[in-house]
Amino acid sequence: MALNIRENIKMAFKSLRTNLLRSLLTMLGIIIGVGSVIAVITIGTGGRDYVVNMIKEMGGTTAINVVVNTSKASLSDYITDEDIKAIKNNIDDVEYISPVVMSVGAIAANEKNGIGFAIGTNTDIEAILGQSPAHGRVFNYQEYIAARNVAVIDAASAFMLFGKENAVGEVIDYTFEGKTVSFKVIGVMNFMSAMGGDTQKMFEQMQPLMESGQAVGGAMLLIPSTVATSLLGRGERYESIYLKSKDDSILESIGEAAVNILYARHNNADRNIYTATNLASFIELLDTVITVFTLFIASVGAISLIVGGIGVMNIMLVSVTERTREIGIRKALGAKTKAIMLQFLTEALIICLTGGLLGLFFGTAVAAFVSAIMQVPLSVKFSTVILAIGFSSAVGVFFGLYPAKRAAEMPPIEALRAQ
Repeated sequence: MALNIRENIKMAFKSLRTNLLRSLLTMLGIIIGVGSVIAVITIGTGGRDYVVNMIKEMGGTTAINVVVNTSKASLSDYITDEDIKAIKNNIDDVEYISPVVMSVGAIAANEKNGIGFAIGTNTDIEAILGQSPAHGRVFNYQEYIAARNVAVIDAASAFMLFGKENAVGEVIDYTFEGKTVSFKVIGVMNFMSAMGGDTQKMFEQMQPLMESGQAVGGAMLLIPSTVATSLLGRGERYESIYLKSKDDSILESIGEAAVNILYARHNNADRNIYTATNLASFIELLDTVITVFTLFIASVGAISLIVGGIGVMNIMLVSVTERTREIGIRKALGAKTKAIMLQFLTEALIICLTGGLLGLFFGTAVAAFVSAIMQVPLSVKFSTVILAIGFSSAVGVFFGLYPAKRAAEMPPIEALRAQ
């Protein structure tokens, strides 16, 4: 049996070499099909892993966000400092808690003007973000309580405004609704690095724009929420808070407990004012969406495998017709129907398997090229390789079965009469 299989494989490769161009053209559909499936799944998997890891590195799996529904809320429904203290005192598993107050205004610094995004937080924000400033520091508790005009800016903002990353000691004027506050920069944080980007590479790309004056000045400022709420003119009231725990498995219960405390303190449980969003759920949702989208695109690419399989069937039928006399001679010499069928089935399988291997290399090369451009890690899963090669082999068996059966069932006398 092993001898017959080896002989069939040798005969299959001999047939491929004899009609090399025809064999390559027949394989083309298989190559494109397997290559597209490998490329799409590999790029999708790499992109998914990249984004998921980025969120995890930012502490996304251990943080939960409680938000006020501003369309329904009155000023008395907003979260206060007393609410934050109550949540921290009554929920033992809350490790850090920080309010978030956002505003958009105008900034002016170093003779540059632009848009400024001010994010008011407290001293816990460093732990929630999961990183420390690259230069300087985050404001301390005394500065927070005293509502000092200090700010931490991102590295990109520092470069655009001051032409350097280390902007500690510089001053930025921030204007919101006619109020102007001068903030002293006490820290620079690599927000881009936290989100998986390359700050240094961005600096190199921006240098020509800075020199030509095309870059627009702008800044993202982390400031004490005590200052931010003063700018907004609504007292120390917040529309969003972030809670962080050491254990992501209890985030849902922490969020529910925090919402219940807020409802009890504000006596507004009947109005659906507060919503707790588990940031870890975004990872699961993102994972599901990317996986479904990747599989959908891959299934579209797999259609070419079906087309390629039809091409294999067509060529194998032609091969059976061309080799009718050979089949007759083999049968006259005692070859069994099963042996003839196995011979042609092996040939179809070899065509598809060879096309699958070439498609594997082609798809991996495309995935590597795209991954390099997108700057995401290349992630070739062994299961993906097995799936693609296994599917191409299955296509060879399925579409080679009919031609092989036709060859095997050919009457010997009719076969020998063929010219």
